[in-house]
Amino acid sequence: MLDCLPNSIDPLEYADKRRRIVGSVPLNEMSRVRDMVLNEKGEAKVDLEFRKEGRRAVVSGWVEADLELECQCCLEPLDWPVRSKVHLGIVSTIDEGNLLPEPLEPLLLDETGMIDPADIVADELVLAIPPIPQHPQCALPKTETDAESRENPFAVLAQLKNSRQ
Repeated sequence: MLDCLPNSIDPLEYADKRRRIVGSVPLNEMSRVRDMVLNEKGEAKVDLEFRKEGRRAVVSGWVEADLELECQCCLEPLDWPVRSKVHLGIVSTIDEGNLLPEPLEPLLLDETGMIDPADIVADELVLAIPPIPQHPQCALPKTETDAESRENPFAVLAQLKNSRQ
């Protein structure tokens, strides 16, 4: 396994040659992920295969990491294991991305045609983090009695309206 991923690759060339990238990326090197976790120590492991499906270049594989998030209810650490499958279609325009078949997500190339594999890893990790991380015991389900016991804030207005008539 590689200690770190290459900084920049041509994914179309990698797909033509059926190359595979296996390695790891330190969490502290991914700014978008670093800002979302409590502990930025550790790494994300990645296994990406570049190939052609017909005439379409695709990237498939997985990204794996053990993240430590902050529970938004109790503010305590929350272990969040991530094992995300990757299945991307390489496109150069948004219109091409809209035409991809259902299981593929678009990987949009910029004008240089180069990508940083660590960006794929960061994207997958960010998507795997819930919008409001919380422990299962912290997320108490709301019951109907809670809604019924709460007083209607407009009840006073209804009483005023009825008393004037």
